[in-house]
Amino acid sequence: MSSRRADDLHALLRDRVLSGELPPGTPLREEALATEHAASRHTVRTSLAQLVAERLASSAPFAGVRVASLDDDDVRSLQDLRRAVESEAVRLLGARHGSAWPADVVAVLDERADALERAVAGAGGEPLAVLREHAALHEALVAAAGSPRLTEAAAALGAEVRLFTAHLQLHRTPAGLAKQHRAYLRDVRERGAAAVHEHLAASQTALLGGR
Repeated sequence: MSSRRADDLHALLRDRVLSGELPPGTPLREEALATEHAASRHTVRTSLAQLVAERLASSAPFAGVRVASLDDDDVRSLQDLRRAVESEAVRLLGARHGSAWPADVVAVLDERADALERAVAGAGGEPLAVLREHAALHEALVAAAGSPRLTEAAAALGAEVRLFTAHLQLHRTPAGLAKQHRAYLRDVRERGAAAVHEHLAASQTALLGGR
C-alpha cells in the first residue's frame, strides 16, 4: 500500500512540476509535503527520489530537493542524448526499409500524431496532455526501430522531454505543434537522421533563444 501511495504522490508532484505550479528551483521539503498530503515521511522521500531519478528534481547535500531548473547546459545535454537515440532509431528504420516504412509502423505513428492533434485542440483545458502526447510520439518513433535498448533509453527520457516541452511552451503556443510533427514524421522517412538533427536543433534554439 505504501508503494502505491508513493506512486500516486509522485504522479501528483510530477504534474505540478510539469504544469508550472511548482516553478523551477522550488524547494520540495519532506515535512511540508508530508503534512500537505497526509503522507508519511518515507512515502514523501520515495516520491521525491522518483522525481530526482526522472531529472524533474535535483538533490544536493545540505540543500535538499528542488524542482529542476533545466538550465542551458541541461537543455543541450538532453538534446544531444535525444539526438543520438532518435537518429539511430531512424537510421535503423532507413537501413531496413528505405523511405517505404511498413504500413503498420506508419499507422502507429499516424495514431500518435492524431493524439497530439487532439491534445493540442484541447490544450486550454488539459495542457499536460500536450506534453504527454508529444513525448509519446517521439517514443513511438524510436520504438518503431524494434531495438529494446533504444526504446528503453527513449522511455527513460520521457519525463525530462515533457519538462523541456513545458519550458518551450512558455515561449510559444502549442497551436502548430501537431502540424509540425506530422511534417517531421514524413521528413524522417525521406531524409533520415538529418531530419532528426534539424528538428531537435530547432526546438533547442527556440527554447534557448526565447529565454
